[in-house]
Amino acid sequence: MSSNIRIEKTCQYCGVKFIAKTTVTKFCSDNCAKRAYKARNRDEKIQGAIYKEELEKVFNPEIKERDFLSIRETCQLIGMSRWTIYRLISSGKLIAHKIGNRTIITRIDINNLFK
Repeated sequence: MSSNIRIEKTCQYCGVKFIAKTTVTKFCSDNCAKRAYKARNRDEKIQGAIYKEELEKVFNPEIKERDFLSIRETCQLIGMSRWTIYRLISSGKLIAHKIGNRTIITRIDINNLFK
């Protein structure tokens, strides 16, 4: 079942005018559709990276006053990655305590790490 619809449209990627056979066609060719798809994915990755950096920049000032910190809070306080904290714990350089599912690190243990 084919239709005889012919609509003049402008390609959303390259801007060339073309005759579309359906009402939902956005691009003049398969190449333009593929390039637009790649550009869309690239922009989403860039926006995701920017959003992730903004989340990492947020520092909670209450962390400096707490005696017991989670892994995430320890990362923010020291400025190390989560995996580095876990490596320090597994090597015995940093002492951590498990309470249920949570891993808690005391402020004293963090200070002893740098002595």
